[in-house]
Amino acid sequence: MEKYKAFESAADDITVDEMYKLMIGSVVPRPIAWVSTRSKDGVLNLAPFSFFTVASRNPPTLLISIGPGVGDGQGTVKDTLLNIRETGEFVINMVPASLVEPMQRSSADVASDENEFELAEVTPKAGIRVNVPSVLESPIAFELTLDRIITVGTDHLVLGKVEHVRVDAEAYAGHYKIAIESWQPLASLAGDYALIKPAFSV
Repeated sequence: MEKYKAFESAADDITVDEMYKLMIGSVVPRPIAWVSTRSKDGVLNLAPFSFFTVASRNPPTLLISIGPGVGDGQGTVKDTLLNIRETGEFVINMVPASLVEPMQRSSADVASDENEFELAEVTPKAGIRVNVPSVLESPIAFELTLDRIITVGTDHLVLGKVEHVRVDAEAYAGHYKIAIESWQPLASLAGDYALIKPAFSV
């Protein structure tokens, strides 16, 4: 690896893209929220987001940050955000290492009327509390209803209240604990992916 001098800069002196690269390479590893939504016309959408975390334990609330469209969709509103705004429902599916290729396929910039479950070649599983399917192959899925959307600069923080959770046997350790070593969660780095192993205690 090439050796560079140390770097520092005022935020105003570098571009948005340059600061973005610094942040996504530093704030790691990030979990991936594989978000399924349904449009008001019934079209299923599936897309990964790595700006994702827990927002509140009570009420149980998860948070994803959705930026503007990129590539051919530069400056547009992403289908995920539009669908959540219009229906108030979504599902966050967790991504194990075994689903990295389907997840990556679902990140493609495609037309709004294309079913991305079919594009990713995964199976929709009907929701219990929301009218949005989870990814059957995902070992953990959280069904959510929209709490609020907060605009932060060019991006939108989407907070969803957990209405139902599904944990498959392969990922469940009993007593409300998750068997992390069994389902092998995928982590996002700066354009690459990693596994979180081996775990250790301090």
